[in-house]
Amino acid sequence: MQPGFAVWITGLPASGKSSVAAALARELSAQGVNVAVLESDVLRRVFTPHPRYDEEEREIFYGAMAYVGRLLTERGVSVIFDATANRRAYRDHAAKQIPQFLEVYVDCPLAVCIARDPKGIYRKAMEKTATTVPGVQAAYEPPEHPDVVVKGDHETPEIAAQRVVTKLIERGFLNAVVAPPAKLNTRFTERLKT
Repeated sequence: MQPGFAVWITGLPASGKSSVAAALARELSAQGVNVAVLESDVLRRVFTPHPRYDEEEREIFYGAMAYVGRLLTERGVSVIFDATANRRAYRDHAAKQIPQFLEVYVDCPLAVCIARDPKGIYRKAMEKTATTVPGVQAAYEPPEHPDVVVKGDHETPEIAAQRVVTKLIERGFLNAVVAPPAKLNTRFTERLKT
């Protein structure tokens, strides 16, 4: 069985990670890739249903995410990690476990993320009902050498997904899909014969 690859999409909360992950999953599925999206918000309900969001809990949680990703890729399922993972060490740990690994950084100004705030994360930080929001109260460490940088404030998720696919092909993790030759219009070809 050919192993799958992993793409970790990181960035501040509300930077656009989930939109890029969804667009990438659609793009890969359309190319026949068996892909699973591991979304931190969903998995957290299973792994740590009462999260503290401190460093100890985050280390356990992201370690578990990486382990699940490794198991899937070993069984031929490619994985998209949709997770902030605010410390580089969390993402580096996954990269060490999964040989075919890309890191995608959704770079978006904090002010734009705060203005979006679809889950109310930044509002909770301002109200002091949350105390560990990455980029505000907790450090966010962007990748030092990301494989792809997405501009979350103005790049569409679809364009970003296409650029990630291009990088996967460049690295040899994904075969290029060659479009079938266009079929000629039969009425047009019949006219040419007459």
